[in-house]
Formats: sequence, C-alpha cells, structure tokens
Amino acid sequence: MTSVEERRIVIRNDHGENLVGILRETGSKDLVIICHGFQSKKERIPMVTLATTLGREGISAFRFDFAGNGLFVLLASRESEGSFMYGNYRREAEDLRAVIRHFRKNQRLITAIVGHSKGGNVVLLYASKYNDVPTVINISGRFHLEKGMEGRLGKDFLQRIKQNGFIDVTNRKGQFEYRVTQESLMDRLTTDTRAACLSIDQNCRLLTIHGSRDKIVPAKDALEFARFIRNHKLHIIEGADHEYTAHQDELATVVLDFVKAVREDRNTAELLQSCERAVNFIKARI
Repeated sequence: MTSVEERRIVIRNDHGENLVGILRETGSKDLVIICHGFQSKKERIPMVTLATTLGREGISAFRFDFAGNGLFVLLASRESEGSFMYGNYRREAEDLRAVIRHFRKNQRLITAIVGHSKGGNVVLLYASKYNDVPTVINISGRFHLEKGMEGRLGKDFLQRIKQNGFIDVTNRKGQFEYRVTQESLMDRLTTDTRAACLSIDQNCRLLTIHGSRDKIVPAKDALEFARFIRNHKLHIIEGADHEYTAHQDELATVVLDFVKAVREDRNTAELLQSCERAVNFIKARI
C-alpha cells in the first residue's frame, strides 16, 4: 500500500501574495494540481475526494486556494492572501502558473491540471496560453460566461452597475459577501472561452466531465467544449449535480482513469524511444 502524507505548502504568486495549498504526497514524481471553483476552497468536495483517490493510486496531488479565496475557520479569515474579486479568470490562471513553476523547480512532473466549475475555465485558459501540461480536466466549467449571472446579481445587473459602478452581493440573510465592480464584471464578459479552446494545442489531451442534472451550469455547455477543442473527450455523469454530491466515487474514477491512461501512454512512448535508441546504438556498433 502506498504511503501517503499531507502537508501545507505556501507559494508566492507574481503579485507577492501567498497561496496556500495541501500536498498529498505519495513520493511519486508525477503531480496532479487541483483547482477549486467560484467562492470555493481546497477543502470542498470534489477537490478532497479527487486528491484522496489519486493518492490511493500512488499519484501525488496538490489542491490550493486561489488568491482571496479559501476560509481558514480557526482565524475566520481567508488563508490565501489577496482580495476576493469577481471574474478574475486570467489572474487565477497566473496563480496556477506560479504553483506549476514552484513544483517544477522541485523537479516534479505536472501530469495533469484539474479544475472544477470556474476552476475548469481557469485550467483551460492556462492550457491555451502556456501549452506545457499534457492533460487538462475540466469538471463542470461554463462555456458561455455571459450567462449565469442573474441569479447572483439580479436581472437588471448591467443597468445597475453602469449607474453605480458596482453591485454589492449579499447572502440570504442580507449579509454582505462581496462587491462586483464594473471592471471585474467586464473581466468575465471579455474572457473568450471559444478562443481559448481553439488555442489549446492538439497534443494536449482534454477531458470534460459534466453532471446531467447540473442546475448551476447547464450540461449543454459541455457540448460546446467538445465542439471547439480538438483532442477532447466528453463524459456526462447521469444524475449528477454541480457538486457531484451523490456521485463522488464515479467522478473520481473517471478522472483517475483518464490520468492513468495518459501516464501509461507516456511510459509506453518513453519505452519505445529507449528501445529505438538502443537499436540505433547497436546498429552503429555493427
């Protein structure tokens, strides 16, 4: 049985903010990085479930809070530094870049990046810009970013934000949660998901997973990713909601199988290259 340990790691992003994460260490050189969604944190499902499942198979995983996200209960404050901002897709992709750089300096091989909900969009944006991770897994990401805002901001949000410059979002108890500025709203509206999908290298393997009963992001968005990403596999989990509440095991199995398949293909390719070099060496000596 693989020995697994967890440890807290702090990584500084390009804005001088500390990003806090949990490394589930198995001793493998391979590492999967897991990204949470909107107003979420590294402790939420399915992030913990995915890291645990990968660890059982000997694959190390790192789950972290983006800047301004995550809640450290004992201190009643956000564990990762920085202010929470609506939108912020591109900046979170740069947070992910800082995390990947950190582990590469420590000679880790980033096997895959996995993102849930908004995190799914972030890993896609990262792949479209940097093209240096062989496997990308988008879980319940939203393709049409211009949709899905009325539920949080109200039907007249565009008019109100143009008039006041911002909208304060409150919870069901009327308590303040966060402020949406016109700048942060435009960050979301100008993030071009289609262009990002078309920019992903065809050698990058991409999996989209979506629940058929997702009431937050409709499953039809998953079909749009399949239309525009070249090396793409789509998996719909029947009956699953946005958090995969009753489908954690199935979600984790789908992710694990995809990661393992890519690893096996990579190992086979490396073996073939090694054999080819050996054959060429022998021929040169004859």
